[in-house]
Amino acid sequence: MWGSNYTFFTQVDWEGEIIHCVYKPSRGERPLWDFPAATLARREVAAYLVSHALGWNLTPPTIYREDGPIGPGSVQLYIDHDPQYHYFNFSIEDRQRLRPTALLDIIINNADRKGSHILKAKDGSLWLIDHGVCFHEEDKLRTVIWDFVGEPIPEDRCADMLELLQNLRGGPNGPSELAQELGKYLHRNEIAAISKRVEALLVQGVFPEPDPTRRPFPWPEL
Repeated sequence: MWGSNYTFFTQVDWEGEIIHCVYKPSRGERPLWDFPAATLARREVAAYLVSHALGWNLTPPTIYREDGPIGPGSVQLYIDHDPQYHYFNFSIEDRQRLRPTALLDIIINNADRKGSHILKAKDGSLWLIDHGVCFHEEDKLRTVIWDFVGEPIPEDRCADMLELLQNLRGGPNGPSELAQELGKYLHRNEIAAISKRVEALLVQGVFPEPDPTRRPFPWPEL
């Protein structure tokens, strides 16, 4: 109820099994001055595709449905969690698990990583939600997670990012399969910007510092 855009708790009946989901119709999106209109739901799907391509699986399965009850929009698997447990009161152990989250936010250029957008499921797994304002060509990273600034990026995460970079690159036959899939949801310039951000991370080899020329935190932070 407190979201800026229409967000519905719903369910999908799949072969007799009821699956709880979060449905965000494009028609309920509040216009933003710096993002194209009616694209936020598509960006939710793109974030899932990138997370999945990295092998990190941080974002719940998300699809784009053309035939939603009130129009096209994203449909994401609902994660049952304790909403009172979030980044700002995470245990030290759970905070130490957020390195992949910090990297993913840089890769997708997340402009709104609030503390409540990181969920801990009842089985202990961590999940990331709310990726409607991601993938802008310009640097708009705003996140509460700056815990690892200056630390070397783990080698296994670098290997995952290098594989993502290779999967994004096209060949003599045209765009790659991943780029084609992302092309359903993002502009080609936004897809090219993903590769540039990954390349920069691999060259730097460390978690970057926030840009001192602009606000690096979302508002509100929770």
